[in-house]
Amino acid sequence: MTAAPEAGRQLVVVPRRHVGRWVAAAVLLLLLAWLGGAFANADIDWPTVRHYLGAGPLLRGLLITIALTLVAMLVGIVLGTAVGVMRLSRNPVTAAVAWGYVWVFRGTPVYLQLLVWFNLALIFPYLTIPGITTARTVDLITPFAAASLGLGINQGAYTSEVVRGGIQSVDEGQTEAAHAIGMTNWMTLRKVVLPQAMRVILPPIGNEFIGMVKTTSLASAIGVTEILNEAQSIYIVNNRIMELLIVCGIWYLAAVSVLSIAQFYLERHFARGSSSRALPPTPLQRLRGLFAKVGTGAAR
Repeated sequence: MTAAPEAGRQLVVVPRRHVGRWVAAAVLLLLLAWLGGAFANADIDWPTVRHYLGAGPLLRGLLITIALTLVAMLVGIVLGTAVGVMRLSRNPVTAAVAWGYVWVFRGTPVYLQLLVWFNLALIFPYLTIPGITTARTVDLITPFAAASLGLGINQGAYTSEVVRGGIQSVDEGQTEAAHAIGMTNWMTLRKVVLPQAMRVILPPIGNEFIGMVKTTSLASAIGVTEILNEAQSIYIVNNRIMELLIVCGIWYLAAVSVLSIAQFYLERHFARGSSSRALPPTPLQRLRGLFAKVGTGAAR
């Protein structure tokens, strides 16, 4: 029979050693060191990279990339919201048309869709606005317009599913309560359902927005002079392929970083009051907390 522990005896807590974590960390550090050494020793002219970071053609291409992203996402969000609501309609025709739209544009490659829009004049040589004007399709569907339509309509198919899921995440009791006080379906959707669904909708929409920045590179196939297209035009002449690609990568990362910050603050705004959990600290709040800890440690 074992003796009972002595009264008042202090037990020593020995933390568990996570050997696997240290091994994984060491392997990752070795891989990062190898990758950094490979880039440092590669035949890359880094002054050329610095020179082209501010090159006019690449900056103009970057502006076109950003503009194309904004226009395509605007088309995608507006169209996706409408189609997402249509998918939930009790009208079988409306729901079927919305389902068919999603089926077609999610089921075919965006590259193919860009080519179809760019060559739309082969099907519709002229576009007519009744009572206003008639114009040649080839004059109206420029490369930028074709890319905006192709990317935007394709994005709308994905956005509609996100919106549909967000609306379905709102408790049906909210809709019933809104109808009980006399709200119409449109008012209920706009003032009750969508504001609550935003906390579910925003994260995937933010990711789609970030993805669109990179997807715009496909627009070079139909002649849009976005940043990657401009870089290709330059390195075909000077043969500085890797240097120009690194410049494009830096600008893509910069654009994505800005959008990620905007997404963080939007999600934080719509998360207010939707959960009992505290809101995550902002980057500025984290910095202030870090400096406060450093100041407290120095005072001691």
